[in-house]
Amino acid sequence: MQYEVNTPDQYIKCLDDDWRKSVLNQIRTIILDHAPELEEHIKYKMLGYGLNDGSDNVFHLNAQKQHVGLYVGDISKIDPAGELTANLDVGKGCLRFKKSTKLDSAKLTEFITKTISMWRNNQDIGC
Repeated sequence: MQYEVNTPDQYIKCLDDDWRKSVLNQIRTIILDHAPELEEHIKYKMLGYGLNDGSDNVFHLNAQKQHVGLYVGDISKIDPAGELTANLDVGKGCLRFKKSTKLDSAKLTEFITKTISMWRNNQDIGC
C-alpha cells in the first residue's frame, strides 16, 4: 500500500494496528539496531534505509495488503545458496512476510546483518 506521508513517524502512524504493523516494526528494529549509521526516510512512498537522503539505499520496507515487504537489490547476491531465506516467500529483490510467517524461526537477523556487512564492504548487492 502507498501512503501519502513525509516522515517515517507519519508512515508508522498511518498503518492499521494489526499484524503488519507489528512485523514491520520488528524488521525496522533489526535494521536500525544493526546499522545505526543508516538514515530512515521516506522514498517511493515507503520506508527507506540508506545514506545521503536515500541516494544510497540498502533497504526499503513497506506494509502491503497481504504482506510486509523487505526490499533489497538482489537476494541471490546476498544469499546464493538460499540458506538464510529458506522457508520465506522470496522474490528477486524482496522478502515477503505474510501473517503466517514466523519471524522468530526465520534467519532474518542473519540476512539483514549479512546485507549490511556486504554494503559496508562495497560488495554488489544491487539488482
